Amino acid sequence: MQTPASTRTVTQTLTPRRAVFMVPPERPTIITIDGPAGTGKSSVARELAGRIGLDFLDTGAMYRAAAAIVIDHAIDRADTDAIVAKVAGADLHFDWTTDPPAIMAWDIPIDHRIRDADVTAIVSPIAAIGKLREHMVRKQRIIAHQHPRLVSEGRDQGSVVFPDACVKFYLDADAAVRAKRRADQLRAEGRDADEAALLAEILERDRSDSARKDGPLICPDDAVVIDTSRMTREQVVERLEDEVRVRIAL
Repeated sequence: MQTPASTRTVTQTLTPRRAVFMVPPERPTIITIDGPAGTGKSSVARELAGRIGLDFLDTGAMYRAAAAIVIDHAIDRADTDAIVAKVAGADLHFDWTTDPPAIMAWDIPIDHRIRDADVTAIVSPIAAIGKLREHMVRKQRIIAHQHPRLVSEGRDQGSVVFPDACVKFYLDADAAVRAKRRADQLRAEGRDADEAALLAEILERDRSDSARKDGPLICPDDAVVIDTSRMTREQVVERLEDEVRVRIAL
């Protein structure tokens, strides 16, 4: 005779849920995530910030916005003073009412522009302009003053902009893996992708970012280094969160 459903014992295997961790609301907290292009910094930084209750600062978007301004306003790339003046006049900032925060120039969102191929092609040399980096560092520190609970990602966040950050991360990955990720992203957007060309671009970007005089791409001595080559985004975010849990609790 079948046991009535109301009295039947059902055995079910459940996946353990991670305990929710939020940085205490009264605690100013700066977390930096640095690393070369294609390691997934922006996506994991955004997700980490959302999980632990912090704001998210995409500093790469600021330099991409500067590159877009140079192109769209036909500024001579050799005229660094004109570039800095134009970018300063644009008053780059973020609209924090959107998710993710939208980068604004002259109070107009330009998110749609900053990932275009022509912008990507020149962002590294534009970002290497010393006076422009000085301007951006000041802007980023102002943002941190206004938003003292922040996950900030870029190339020099832990080494230059926020050397006293509570937790510093450095994400890395094999260049070929990064090229494939970028190609997959482009194809998902319905765009053509040449992995060999993308790999060459990434290697050149690495060389340029590491060799520049101002704010070079380096791994801070006190950063937690994570190789994401064989990790999913979820695995990377969980690793970041675990490290923050330990360090914030100290």
